[in-house]
Amino acid sequence: MITKWLFPHRFRLIGWLVFIPSAILGLANMYDDFSPKWFVADILGSSMTVTSGHSVSHLTNIQNLTDEIAAIGIIVGLLLVAFSKEKVEDEMISRLRLEALQWSVYANYIILMIAIVTVYDMAFFSVMIYNMFTVLLVFIARFRWLIHRNSNLLML
Repeated sequence: MITKWLFPHRFRLIGWLVFIPSAILGLANMYDDFSPKWFVADILGSSMTVTSGHSVSHLTNIQNLTDEIAAIGIIVGLLLVAFSKEKVEDEMISRLRLEALQWSVYANYIILMIAIVTVYDMAFFSVMIYNMFTVLLVFIARFRWLIHRNSNLLML
């Protein structure tokens, strides 16, 4: 079976090793304003004309990059976990993978529609942050469950 769009099987462990600390970092930053000093950067700000003359000065902007680093780590980790090959990658696994992906997209948009109707203001922003990761999280959970269920059925 040709699986040119899947990562090698060993990347799944790397994905977990990236995802778990990134998720902890993201949650700590979101709920406790945790930000390590090495994730704070001076970024060149916008230009500004000084009112007493025509000179232009550049302002520096201190930017906390903790949430961006955490989000990128979560996405990379989940992609590696979700799209790494199984030890034995056959047509049945491909069918289960496709079914789990379709199911996760449906679940993601059902959750999003419910949130649009029931959640407002800044709480909706929080829902949207979590919703960025819902497709991959639901896919991984569903795919692992299908693999587990089918391995138990084959043993009977």
